Amino acid sequence: MVSDPEEPRARGGVQSLDRAFAILEAMADAGGVIGLSQLAADSGLPLATIHRLVRTLVDLGYVRQEPSRQYSLGPRLMRFADGSTKRLGALADPHMRRVVEALGESVNLAVLDGEEIVYVAQVQPSQNFMRMFTEVGRRAKPHATAVGKAMLAAQPDDVVLDLLKRTGMPKRTDHTITDPRAFVADLERVRQRGYALDDGEQELGVRCVDVAVPDAPRAMALSMSGPLPRMSDDVVAGAAPMLHRAAAEIGADLTVGAR
Repeated sequence: MVSDPEEPRARGGVQSLDRAFAILEAMADAGGVIGLSQLAADSGLPLATIHRLVRTLVDLGYVRQEPSRQYSLGPRLMRFADGSTKRLGALADPHMRRVVEALGESVNLAVLDGEEIVYVAQVQPSQNFMRMFTEVGRRAKPHATAVGKAMLAAQPDDVVLDLLKRTGMPKRTDHTITDPRAFVADLERVRQRGYALDDGEQELGVRCVDVAVPDAPRAMALSMSGPLPRMSDDVVAGAAPMLHRAAAEIGADLTVGAR
C-alpha cells in the first residue's frame, strides 16, 4: 500500500493525529480558549497547519469558534471527559476506600482542569457523615483548596504567580489566603512537609490534608476532609502517610493503564 504523503508516520503513528491532539492539549492548558497565533506558538507548528487542523476539528465538533474569533474545546469532547472521569473514579475507588475505612473521614480525588480544580471522585465514611463543599463535579479556584496547593506546589513560583494573576484570589472565608506572595510562601511549607493543608480556607469549620498523585498523566491530588474538631494535628500527621501510599498506588495504576 502506498503511504499518503499528507499522513507521514510519527513515532509509529499518524502525524496529523499527533498534531490534532497537541492542539487539543494546548487548548486545555490555556484554560479551554485560545487564539490561532498562540496555538502556533505553544505547539511549534506552522500557522497554516494549525488553521487546517483546527478547521477540521471545528467541523467534527471537537473545537468551537468563539465570537471573539478565538477557539475553544467543543461539546463533543464532553463524551470523552465523562467516560474518562467515571473510569478514573472506578480506578481510584479501592485505594480511596482503604483510607476511609482506616481513618473514618471523607476522601476526595481532584484534577486541575485549566485554571480550576474539579473534584472527580469521592468516598464517604459510613459513619460521621458531614456534607461538605467537596462533591463530585464541583469546581473551585486552586488557591483556596488543599488539592490546589498540592498540585501547584509542583510548579515553579513564577508559573503559580501567573496563574493567580489570571484567576484572581477571591476570599471564600476569613481564612482564605488572598495575597499571592503569602500563597507562594505557603506552597514552600507544602514542599517541606510533604502535604498541603486547608484550614477553613474553602469552607469554615472544615480542615483538609492533601497530597499530589505522582506520575499521573495530568495534575491530580488526593485529599482527606473532615470537621475541624476531628481533624487534629495528630490525625493529619497520621493521615499523610496513608494518603501518600494511596496516591502512589493510583499513580501506578494510571501509568499501567496508559501503556
